[in-house]
Amino acid sequence: MATIRDVAQHAGVAPSTVSYVLSGSRSISEETRTRVREAIDVLGYHPRASARTLRAGRTRVIALAVPRAAGLQRSVDGRFAIDVSDAANLLGYDLLLSTSQDKAEGVRRVALSGLADAAVLMAVDMEDSRIDVVRELAFPAALIGRPADEAALPWTDLDWEAAAALAVRTLAAAGHRTLVYLGPTRSEFAGRRSYALRGRAGARAGAEETRRPVRVLETPDDGPRLAHRLREAIGTGPGCATALIVQHPSADHVLSALTALGLHVPEDLAVLVLGSLPDDPTARRLPRVDLPVHTLASEVTRLAAHATTLPGTTPAPHLLVPPLLSGADRLRGTRDHGTT
Repeated sequence: MATIRDVAQHAGVAPSTVSYVLSGSRSISEETRTRVREAIDVLGYHPRASARTLRAGRTRVIALAVPRAAGLQRSVDGRFAIDVSDAANLLGYDLLLSTSQDKAEGVRRVALSGLADAAVLMAVDMEDSRIDVVRELAFPAALIGRPADEAALPWTDLDWEAAAALAVRTLAAAGHRTLVYLGPTRSEFAGRRSYALRGRAGARAGAEETRRPVRVLETPDDGPRLAHRLREAIGTGPGCATALIVQHPSADHVLSALTALGLHVPEDLAVLVLGSLPDDPTARRLPRVDLPVHTLASEVTRLAAHATTLPGTTPAPHLLVPPLLSGADRLRGTRDHGTT
């Protein structure tokens, strides 16, 4: 049976373009529309109707797709799961958890199972394969994460670019001349995870704006190498970095690595955390931009539920939350440290 990707390849367009032609949700040139229609006729493609048919009887269930490797524990996933569950219950929905590592096939199974009316998708990549799947199946979905194609589906996210740029500006204003930006793991960057790429872009934009050198560092996938990488990036003697921006899920893990290097925070190194959980006791002692979990979870759940009644709304609604920096006054004691 032909798939939407087969049609896209035959017509020489992206799968999302085929979806737009089928749904009429975007303005497509007549030439492109004709090529897509011809490819559909040649291949005998029929958009999957099974998911739409199954949804005719509502389940009052929202699926939360959280791809995760066996044994992997991330506190942020649990926080979102709880808050999405609470938001769903307030709207009269139950929550179904899907943890398939095969992101596209996992959401395809959920969509075709008839077990849920809509899905909330986490761990969003810039070019997320699940977007084509839910559009092909006309399955309502919303994203916790900002994809490259912002009009493809409803989404919510913290403005990671603005957050990283704000961190650089704040540290520069505190007198720091050389900074280190510690981003998420290498695998997150290699997988083109949205928050990782946008945070790194923001750090680089802040460096250009403030004319401060920012040494960009990816967190090693093997934890024991973190202290070694930080030692190399921070340096010693004149010209060493005196401030560290951490876009990392565990501030404890980073602070332990700094302690192993004999560095004290904030006396030797100012540390500013991006995307900390609001009740993280370690992060609360540091300057930080909290991840607005409750706001994002509540809004994405509302968007997913809304999509069951108004699918294919153009442009797709979204909420981009501006960063709010807390604890900047704690940088005062390090204003002149190592900067003269």
